[in-house]
Amino acid sequence: MPPVSRRLLAGGLVAAGILAAALVVGLGGSHRTSAHERAALPVEPAVRTIPRGALRLTVGRRATGHPIPAGFLGLSLEYPAVEAYAGSDPKAINPVLVQLIRNLSPDAAPNLRIGGDTTDWTWWPVPGAAKPGGVKYSLGRRFAGVTAALAHELGAQVILGINLEAGSSAVAAGEARALIAGVGRDSVQALELGNEPELYGSFTWYTTPSGQHVTGRLPGYDFAAYQDDFARIGAALPAAALAGPATGAPKWIPDLPRFLSAQPRVKVATLHRYPLQLCFMPAASPMFPSVAHLLAPAASRSLADSVAPFVGVARAHQVALRIDEMNTVSCGGAPGISNAFVSALWALDAVFQMARVGVDGVNIHTFPRAPYQLFTFSRRHSRWRGFVAPEYYGLMMFAQAAPPGARLLRLSGALGKVRSWATRAPDGTTRVVLINEYATHSRTVAVRIAGARPLATLERLRAKSVTATTGVTLGGQTFGTATATGTLAGRSTITAVKPIAGAFVVRLPPASAALLTLPVPPA
Repeated sequence: MPPVSRRLLAGGLVAAGILAAALVVGLGGSHRTSAHERAALPVEPAVRTIPRGALRLTVGRRATGHPIPAGFLGLSLEYPAVEAYAGSDPKAINPVLVQLIRNLSPDAAPNLRIGGDTTDWTWWPVPGAAKPGGVKYSLGRRFAGVTAALAHELGAQVILGINLEAGSSAVAAGEARALIAGVGRDSVQALELGNEPELYGSFTWYTTPSGQHVTGRLPGYDFAAYQDDFARIGAALPAAALAGPATGAPKWIPDLPRFLSAQPRVKVATLHRYPLQLCFMPAASPMFPSVAHLLAPAASRSLADSVAPFVGVARAHQVALRIDEMNTVSCGGAPGISNAFVSALWALDAVFQMARVGVDGVNIHTFPRAPYQLFTFSRRHSRWRGFVAPEYYGLMMFAQAAPPGARLLRLSGALGKVRSWATRAPDGTTRVVLINEYATHSRTVAVRIAGARPLATLERLRAKSVTATTGVTLGGQTFGTATATGTLAGRSTITAVKPIAGAFVVRLPPASAALLTLPVPPA
């Protein structure tokens, strides 16, 4: 892991039948259940009336916004993370990683972004050119082969970061040509030129042997200068779609309209979001890492609202808008937060919030030894094993609740700190997600759904506490202390729920979430 990441620092500065068609039961993916399986589900303890004090939620028939695009939930990996996670043999890609990625996009080709800090710390050696001072990693055929094998195994679309900070057209063009040739043009969605260029003039790119700190650009480097760099170096790249501006800066994001107008080759507009930040942040700040701050509306709803104005801008330019780097806490570790169950509850809500405002995708950032990494792997002989972090479970519940083509449904009801979402899939399946963000209090929600069938299913996302770093379960199942398959294991606790007085009554333990799934009405 590099020292305190300036890219992560900048990102953190920005605040502000009976059963469903996608029910996971130890398969790590989705499947349709038979009538026999449905009939065998245990039924939730019966209640005769809606309890006094129950919160009331009504799910409307009307859908809002655009359908959830295929590949909406993706991953963002630093360049060295590819081989650390996938292995160094293109003929023996880590199958546990492959399955874990598939779990987050079970019904569509996943989206992978390879970049971050290491975009501008990496190059593909160019004959006759000296290695730029800030380059720490050199790419070659092995990297390209592993990336190609991973992308082909998954059928993934890949966004590849290209070094802009070096300021060299030859370096950028050589890297782009080699990566496209090695990974395969069909797998490359776009080339992302640079990473968080707002920091080029103020943060150290490298340190000389004498201890001098060298920045990638002169102080005062601004958006106009970046536009010039992007146009000059972008013109040297091989024919391919480009992505950018890969920024998380509040002062730069509003320049997205003129960036897209000036750069017609950009087909994927990319922005970065981190709700909390460790460095230079007083404890009283709402951005300082804490359980309460991560569960606050500013960390999810406001985070999405900050990019909402640019969804229409991107669509007007016929460009996709991806939040292609997002996670919990930037600029160092936050034990008990980034690696704890609270991150699962945050991720579940935050990704839904991004879907609410209409972005085309979200890539959750992860790399080895990052405080918020989603998984780690070990290999003994030819066998891989993975440890899955709590946050991943929240992302997996989102993937179940929002399959490709699903649309958000209108909701009404005052639930306090219980967050709620509902979707209707293209096949008519309705899913309702409830997130109890009260760390010490349970809540009961009575959910009324227009046209509901007489039985639904209930799946819970739980841990012993909001700060637990292990012991997370989804539908009673878990990846355990290690998984050799990338699929959930153990006894399922998914249950059937009957309506009471026209409502499905769901009790939510403290700091937990639930997925209520309603079947498609028979023809």
